[in-house]
Amino acid sequence: YGKGGIGKSFTTTNLSATFALMNKKVLQLGCDPKHDSTTSLFGGISLPTVTDVFAERNALNRQVGISDIVFRRDIAGFPQPIYGIELGGPQVGRGCGGRGIISGFDVLEKLGIFKWDIDIILMDFLGDVVCGGFATPLARSLSEEVILVTSNDRQSIFTANNICQANNYFKTVGGESRLLGLIVNRDDGSGMAEKYAEAAGITVLMKVPYNTEARNRDDSFDFAVRLPEIRDKFNRLATDILGNKITPCDATGLDFEQFIRLFGDVSNDDPLPATEDELFGRCADPVKKEKKPSGEDIRMMACIDRLPPDEREIYRMSELEHRPAKEIACMMNADEAAVRALLSSAQKTLKKLFFEI
Repeated sequence: YGKGGIGKSFTTTNLSATFALMNKKVLQLGCDPKHDSTTSLFGGISLPTVTDVFAERNALNRQVGISDIVFRRDIAGFPQPIYGIELGGPQVGRGCGGRGIISGFDVLEKLGIFKWDIDIILMDFLGDVVCGGFATPLARSLSEEVILVTSNDRQSIFTANNICQANNYFKTVGGESRLLGLIVNRDDGSGMAEKYAEAAGITVLMKVPYNTEARNRDDSFDFAVRLPEIRDKFNRLATDILGNKITPCDATGLDFEQFIRLFGDVSNDDPLPATEDELFGRCADPVKKEKKPSGEDIRMMACIDRLPPDEREIYRMSELEHRPAKEIACMMNADEAAVRALLSSAQKTLKKLFFEI
């Protein structure tokens, strides 16, 4: 599970390849309407999806068979073939992706997917959609183990935290999916994902640094595990999974306030309620008390006073009086481009001064 574009398919594909090289029979199940999880796995080929095949067969009053939706690839040097399925889904704006996931699993279960002679099934799931369909493996305990994929940016960690919370919720109502931990992909060394993992009580299973050659391999529909530095990381993870050496996490996830404070100081000011008068452009109360300037307002005014005269005048007219650059240029008998340049310079200077004062 992970945020869209964070590297779930990259991780899943290279883990599939690693298991196959260990002589395990692997099935990779793409669970995203984009149906691109297995693209690299199959050398750039887009597999027919369960959603599309089911619709075609249903229109002809025919049943879907295994050979219609399950495909294999024999790869030179691999002791086992790799199998792939794409659940697929509706085109953008034309239906519910989560409903497609649920229907796809219904088809696969009727075909006996969990009775097939497969050692490992890897499900590649989109995590930044709150629709219940994408939580199907957790809600129905179809997945034995869950791994979160993230990087060091706030949005991808936020998605990982959501999935952690979802898995914990389903555990309280009988769910049996175990959270193994998280993988930090495109690790930039900032440590934010590790900081989150420590706070949330989640194990960091693997860190994969950004690697241009690995990216090029993936973009050209090849395996990054052909590179020794990538292969070693995936080998260790795969060996630990097969040997049941990873202790599942009991993490419940962080609430929003706990989560957001990991990234810096948060304002304690209450949000100001908007009024109908201001939104509908009606006149404000003429005796309305003037708002007392905050500490930040006072700091900003002090910074403005330290600007060069031309920049100070233009900044005041633009940002405080809300005059457009064209009007300011006319008032100052100056070129509009020059006004914009001075305004930009003033903004950069103020940003620096604000943190110095």
